[in-house]
Amino acid sequence: MMDSSTLGLIWWMTSVADMTLNDCPNGCLTTERQDPQLFYQFGQLQSDEFEDANEFYLGYDSHRRRGPFRPTYGLSLTTDGAAWFGIGGKWSSQYVYDTPLFIETSLMPGFYRQGDGADLDGVLQFRAGLGIGYTFDNGSNLTITYDSMANADFFDDIPSRETIAIRWTTNWEGPSLRSRLGW
Repeated sequence: MMDSSTLGLIWWMTSVADMTLNDCPNGCLTTERQDPQLFYQFGQLQSDEFEDANEFYLGYDSHRRRGPFRPTYGLSLTTDGAAWFGIGGKWSSQYVYDTPLFIETSLMPGFYRQGDGADLDGVLQFRAGLGIGYTFDNGSNLTITYDSMANADFFDDIPSRETIAIRWTTNWEGPSLRSRLGW
């Protein structure tokens, strides 16, 4: 299985290659409006070092992207009592190719609460992922994802926890999160 540093490198390579080839001729980090999206993910957490657990993950993809980078926010709760909240960036081939099939990569630093879950040796954890999905005519999509969460060697050990999940993403029909918060 791939670790979070390999997945993080894939995110970086896909994003920078896309930015160089497609965004830089018009301004590398030009802001582009997107339909905000909510996603719901159910998955199985796996590790060689810890007991397996199930995960529910709720996420929000921002109403904009800068170049290839789309801000994304996520909250994960597991059946073993662990929780994680992170903010990061997502890249999708949907921005490059007009086809219903797509791949996406993400990298999100965040805060981890162990509960009765895996001892990942620190509160700061990086979650990097790779997904393959299909977009339906209404803009919703279904994605199979794999991600890995680890502390990126900030602490003594580098235990990790991997997730294999299915994700349903739908367009956010309400006002943007920014306007809801009064920003």
